[in-house]
Amino acid sequence: MMRSALCASGCALSLTLAASAAADTRSGGGRGPVYELERCLLLAERNYPKVHEAMARLDHKRAQLRQAKTQPYSEFSLSGGLGPAPTIRGTNVYSPNTDASLTSNMALAWQLGIEGALPLWTFGKITNLWSAAEAQVSVGEHEVKKEKNQVRLAVHRAFYGVQLARDALLLIDDATRRMDKYIGRMEDKIEDGDGDDIELIKLKLHRADLEGRESEAKKQETIALSGLRFLTGVRGAMDVPDRPLERHPHTLGPLPRYLDAARLFRPEVNMARAGVSARRAQVALERSRYYPDLGVGAHARWARAPEVTDQTNPYVYDRANYFHYGAALVLRWKLDFLPQTARVAQAEAQLEEMRATERFALGGVAVEVEEAFAEATSAAKRLETARRALKLAKQWLIKVQQGIDVGTFDDDDIADPAKEYALKRFGYMSAVFDYNVAVARLGLATGWDAIGAPRRRETAR
Repeated sequence: MMRSALCASGCALSLTLAASAAADTRSGGGRGPVYELERCLLLAERNYPKVHEAMARLDHKRAQLRQAKTQPYSEFSLSGGLGPAPTIRGTNVYSPNTDASLTSNMALAWQLGIEGALPLWTFGKITNLWSAAEAQVSVGEHEVKKEKNQVRLAVHRAFYGVQLARDALLLIDDATRRMDKYIGRMEDKIEDGDGDDIELIKLKLHRADLEGRESEAKKQETIALSGLRFLTGVRGAMDVPDRPLERHPHTLGPLPRYLDAARLFRPEVNMARAGVSARRAQVALERSRYYPDLGVGAHARWARAPEVTDQTNPYVYDRANYFHYGAALVLRWKLDFLPQTARVAQAEAQLEEMRATERFALGGVAVEVEEAFAEATSAAKRLETARRALKLAKQWLIKVQQGIDVGTFDDDDIADPAKEYALKRFGYMSAVFDYNVAVARLGLATGWDAIGAPRRRETAR
């Protein structure tokens, strides 16, 4: 009884080790930390260089907005000076000194002044400038979204590519083992004079073809993993979950739904809309330049020359010792009406250009959505066809295998069904890959994140 228990324990341990080895083979033999698709998407949005470029441009536009908000209220300047001044005594009636600038008796003199104006009413110049700057910030935000959408599609393609390559390797390994089994039996029959040489050669050709496909699958796995590392910014080894390629959970709806989503969410369309708003504000800004600016001006200036007599008579202009300050309502009006008319015309032409760009974006996006939808629909049909073909090929293979076991079929009859099953299974996996990528491309075309979002999983396997 103890021996039976030890045998059972040994068998269980062997099965556990075999399962672990199979898992290591599937996940790349411990290539590194495992990243789910959702994690890869987040890392790509955070680390991809193109996204960083767009974010830097967005920061530039935000800084321009801060400048536009603060510049109208920062029109103040401070000036000062320090230099030698000759000794000058006396009044406006009599002085023992001359008006020479350089004498044998010199001393330091200094002055300091500040002046500026605060706008009260500019007839829309300030508010239109703010509106244009805010619209530019909106353009930058949608540009960041555009770059993120593009890198998401690339991550989907690379992630699914790794899974497809590994599924293909498992398929090739399974098919190779099946063929090796029957090749050995057919060789034994041929040695006994009871086999078919032609069928054996055909089976060996199929096996050689599998070896070539195995090399191609390994190459595609390496390329996809390398691309995934670059897109996500992961340094060092990384791996994807030990899970077969699965069909994306999104079910295609009617085309108008995706067209409406593109008009709402597509970054390029929103960038064009924000551009129109910016150009419209620019036109209003140029038109407001026909009118003057009203504000409050203020100034203060202090000068001191100790070696120069301070003149206290208000009717005497003293450039050496004084303290002036004051404030007043000011008006500034640039009377270049004819050049300003040309500037308004230029702004209106740019507005019409941006409106045409908006119409082009709406039309072009609609075409892209229809193309992506047609591709996804076609991929869904191919996937269903491949599923049915795989089911029939599996039935054929099982019937032939059962026939060989009971003696109604010969071993050489396994060549064609084994080949077709392998091809149809690989065709089904490729169809799943094509459908998943098509759905991700549809998500890019519409800008609708919910379309291409991966299925959420509670824990990573």
